[in-house]
Amino acid sequence: MAATRVLVLGGTMEARLLVDALARYHRLDVLLSLAGRTETPISHAVPVRIGGFGGGEGLAEFIRTGGYQLLIDATHPFAARISANAAEAVEKTGISAFRLSRPGWLESKGEYWTHAGSVPDALAHLGPHPRRIFLAIGRQEAHYALSAPHHFYLLRSVDPIEPPLVLEQVHCILSRGPFVLEDEISLLREHRIDIVITKNSGGDATFAKIEAARLLGIDIIMVARPAASGLPEVETIEAALRRVEELTAAPMTISDHAFGSERKKRGV
Repeated sequence: MAATRVLVLGGTMEARLLVDALARYHRLDVLLSLAGRTETPISHAVPVRIGGFGGGEGLAEFIRTGGYQLLIDATHPFAARISANAAEAVEKTGISAFRLSRPGWLESKGEYWTHAGSVPDALAHLGPHPRRIFLAIGRQEAHYALSAPHHFYLLRSVDPIEPPLVLEQVHCILSRGPFVLEDEISLLREHRIDIVITKNSGGDATFAKIEAARLLGIDIIMVARPAASGLPEVETIEAALRRVEELTAAPMTISDHAFGSERKKRGV
């Protein structure tokens, strides 16, 4: 029996965990596609392609040519363009598909959130008086800080911001999560941060900054997620694996069940 070809659009920790699990299915032929924005990608248990497709039609042609039967969009919650291209390709090809999207963060007691629709909107909330900002939005939209150069900015990203920000008061850190609470508290104190701007990415890897801000009484401006692409969604790895089984009739092996049990022990 021929293997079912599965294309996973990745770039998140959830995508990595998902393809690691799917690699154990004997009747699946899995390819992970990465946009290529990270200079030092993590290794994976399945073949990887890097680069774009040329929009929705390009992705549709790649699906047709490769004979793929299932598409999983496991990209970042803010990768709106890629998700829109995935939805377009699904419509053009009729391929089975779903999206793995981790739940967003929810405001907790003791936190002080201001909600914004975009990064420029978040910066507009700051006002004319100088602030000390942890701009925790990654590097792709860091250039928006140039519109409000009178603030101090602390930025953190996996890869360097290109071109570098020409600001009088900016400090850039290269680091990859997950981050722990104690380090985030120290970071905010060291740089005397008085407000955090972040995207509602969800997940555990970068949540510590939210908890650190709450404990220190620091305000948070939370940038809302873009509109959903329209693909059916699941929120967990376990739910994604069940959906794969339903759509491909590829039962889990004993090692797959063991993998899932081990992940639960680690709290992944």
